[in-house]
Amino acid sequence: MQTKVLLSIRPKFADQIFAGSKRYEFRRVLFRSTRVSRIVVYASSPVQRVVGEFQVADILALETRELWKKTRKHSGIPKQYFDAYFHGRNTAYAIEISFPRKYAKPVKLEELYDFTRPPQSFRYIS
Repeated sequence: MQTKVLLSIRPKFADQIFAGSKRYEFRRVLFRSTRVSRIVVYASSPVQRVVGEFQVADILALETRELWKKTRKHSGIPKQYFDAYFHGRNTAYAIEISFPRKYAKPVKLEELYDFTRPPQSFRYIS
């Protein structure tokens, strides 16, 4: 059975994902389920809405230097941001994005789910 995750993402990065310029979403901590196949994107403040979704093409777990080498062309972030985000970490994670689909109209959480607080990082959903 495939699993969906609601992921909180900064609005500028969500915009890059749906524009196709950001093909990797970076995470310090990753979900435990290996069956996550779809990500629903919650754009954090100031948007505070569910704005779209994408399929998971792959999940990379690499040493930070190696991850940057592999993802930098489609990271959507500068090297300094990457380094600061993963500072002190040996392993870094990247979710490879495929088939991003932006919703025609952003949706409030409570219109889709039985909760109103967005996840700080992620939340499994059905």
